[in-house]
Amino acid sequence: MKVLKDLLYTKDHEWIKVDGNKAYVGVADYAQEQLGDIVYVELPDVDDGFEIEEAFGAVESVKAAADIYMPVGGKVLEINEALEDDPSLLNQDPYENWMILIELSDVSQLDDLMNAKDYEKYLEEEA
Repeated sequence: MKVLKDLLYTKDHEWIKVDGNKAYVGVADYAQEQLGDIVYVELPDVDDGFEIEEAFGAVESVKAAADIYMPVGGKVLEINEALEDDPSLLNQDPYENWMILIELSDVSQLDDLMNAKDYEKYLEEEA
């Protein structure tokens, strides 16, 4: 299972990569591994706004369906349309295949997320 060092993580297994006041959001390797073969991805519309921990989309696999939650509040600037055509991209590389690009509404919310080291420890405790 892969955990990238330059990302922040949630307890619900989303990741966020911050670039100034924008950030890419996706599902962690652990999440796609637990779901199995992903067959459907539901993404929000551009300009939709979400609060921290609000569901912004969903993924469905042959085993289960799961909501995907916002790690921080923000407005959707862009969606990864390639996932709508080929949801299995999340299985191939969940870090390369982000789900949404957002504009952060409150940068201080990043302080509540886990860095890679803390996330790895959290995964060990979950196992």
